[in-house]
Amino acid sequence: MSRWRPPQAKSSPYITHTGYQYLETESRELWDKRKEVTAALSAAAAEGDRSENAEYIYRKKELRGIDRRIHYLQKRMPSLNIIARPPDDQDRIFFSAWVTLENEQGEEITYRIVGADELDPKKNYISLDSPLAKVLLKKTFDDEVVVSNEVQTTRYVVVDIRYET
Repeated sequence: MSRWRPPQAKSSPYITHTGYQYLETESRELWDKRKEVTAALSAAAAEGDRSENAEYIYRKKELRGIDRRIHYLQKRMPSLNIIARPPDDQDRIFFSAWVTLENEQGEEITYRIVGADELDPKKNYISLDSPLAKVLLKKTFDDEVVVSNEVQTTRYVVVDIRYET
C-alpha cells in the first residue's frame, strides 16, 4: 500500500529583494558544503565495507538532503518575482507590508507579509498564501478582518501599515 498524497498547491512566486539575496547565499553555501560532504563521503567509502559503515551511510543521507535543496532552489529561483519597491498606495496592505493588528482583547501583534520562501514565524513573517494574509490584502487602517478555521474565529482591527524602503 503506498502513501499517495495530492500535489501541494503552488505558492505565490513573490519574494523581497532581501529574501532573494538570502536564497542566493544559501545556494552558494550549499555548493560549498556539498564539496566538503563529497570529500568526507569518498574517505568513508575508502574504508571498506559500506553496508556497515555508519559514516558512509550518514554522508550519503546528508548529500541527498543537500542535493534535494539545491535542486529545489535551482528550479524555484528563476521563477520568482523580486518585489524591490513599496507599492504606490501605502495606505493599503500589499506584499511586503508590516501590519500591526489588534485583537479583541486589545493585544497588538505585528506581522510582515512575505513570500512563501521567506516564511519565518520567529520574525513574525507570514506567507502571502496564509489565511491571515489573504484576508488582510487590500485592507486599510481601522478595517476589521475575521480569520476563521475549524477551531475558532478571530477578529482583528488594522492599527498600522508600513513599508520598508
